[in-house]
Amino acid sequence: MADFRQLKVWQKAHEVTLDVYRVTLQFPKSELYGLTSQMRRAAISIGSNIAECGGRNGDGEFRRFIQIACGSAAELEYQLLVAKDLGYAPTAECENLNSRLAEVGRMLVSLRESARSASAAIG
Repeated sequence: MADFRQLKVWQKAHEVTLDVYRVTLQFPKSELYGLTSQMRRAAISIGSNIAECGGRNGDGEFRRFIQIACGSAAELEYQLLVAKDLGYAPTAECENLNSRLAEVGRMLVSLRESARSASAAIG
């Protein structure tokens, strides 16, 4: 695989991660080891798993890491809902992040499906 930094899905996931870090800076200090930590870990996991795909051999491993990134995106989606409902982050900011996160999710699913199709065509 090419340099992961060239992948649009990684670039978008990276932007979401940076924004999650910015948003969580304003969370209550009591959430530092709770929701703040969980959201940051889920966000960074998306880009990290995309990057890790580039260092792996085989379509099975590639799809596995993309699936993990999808799971982290779903986890972050829920955590953004909790942050919004608790009033830790403005509704508009959470909706914007969720919209961008949904785009990353769709891109990951497309990437996973294209890897599956390519593998089926070869095998």
